[in-house]
Amino acid sequence: MEARLNLFGNPLLGTVLKHLNSAGKAVTESALPTATQELVKLRASQINGCGFCTDMHTKEAAKAGETSTRLHLVAVWREATVFTDAERAALELAEQGTRIADAAGGVTDEAWANAAKHYDEEQLAALVAIIAIINTYNRLNVIVQQPAGDYQPGQFG
Repeated sequence: MEARLNLFGNPLLGTVLKHLNSAGKAVTESALPTATQELVKLRASQINGCGFCTDMHTKEAAKAGETSTRLHLVAVWREATVFTDAERAALELAEQGTRIADAAGGVTDEAWANAAKHYDEEQLAALVAIIAIINTYNRLNVIVQQPAGDYQPGQFG
C-alpha cells in the first residue's frame, strides 16, 4: 500500500507539517500529563479511522510506559475502570471535540465543566490544542491513505 501523496516529501506539505510539529511541541512541553496527551491522541485517531496515528500513538504511549491494558481499553474508556476521573474528562472532551459535526452544539458545557474540574487553564489550553492538532494530522493521513504499521517510536524526533 502506498500513500496517494507523499506527506513527507512534498515541499508544501513539508512546510505545513513543520508548523504543525512546532505547535505539537508546545503542547508536549506543557503541564498536561504525557499519558493524557497520548490517550487523547489515540482516541481521536481511533474515531477518525486514522491507522497511521493510531499506530504511532499506541507505540509512543507504550514506549512512555503506558500499559497494554489501558491502551486496549481506550476505545471503550467509559466501561473501563483503568482511567482516572481526569483522564475520563479529557477523553470525553477529545471525543466531543473530534465529533463536532455530529452534534449541533459541539462540546457540551457539561463536558467542558468536567474537564475544568481536573485541569487548570494552561492544561485546558493544551487539551484544546492537542485535540485540534491530532484531528488535523488524522485528516491529512486519512485523505492520502497513509499506510499504518511500520511506525517506530521516536521516528519523528
